[in-house]
Amino acid sequence: MRFLVDESTGPRVAEWLSGQGHEVYSVYESARGLDDDAIVQKAFSENWILITNDKDFGEKVYREHKPHHGIVLLRLDDERAQVKIEVLKRLLTNYADRLAEQFVVATEKNVRFARS
Repeated sequence: MRFLVDESTGPRVAEWLSGQGHEVYSVYESARGLDDDAIVQKAFSENWILITNDKDFGEKVYREHKPHHGIVLLRLDDERAQVKIEVLKRLLTNYADRLAEQFVVATEKNVRFARS
């Protein structure tokens, strides 16, 4: 799969995804400081699924009606990289075939597919 990993999600997550065989673009590594509008536009125009911890992307999709090819919002109580990786591991194991074109909210305990 193709993932654009937001700066807020961090380089360890991008490295882990890449190590799992996914194609990854890391904002942290390649475009630090890129604003949210540019990120959502890049993800859409280049057909990436965006992974982020930034709730502002919900506003981009629902209020501003920005198009996307999939967004995974990590809403975690514990923001350590290892927790993010564990949540993504469960998400990919159980729902990989459902991530494209969806707005997905993942917590340590739940996964919710929201309408976008």
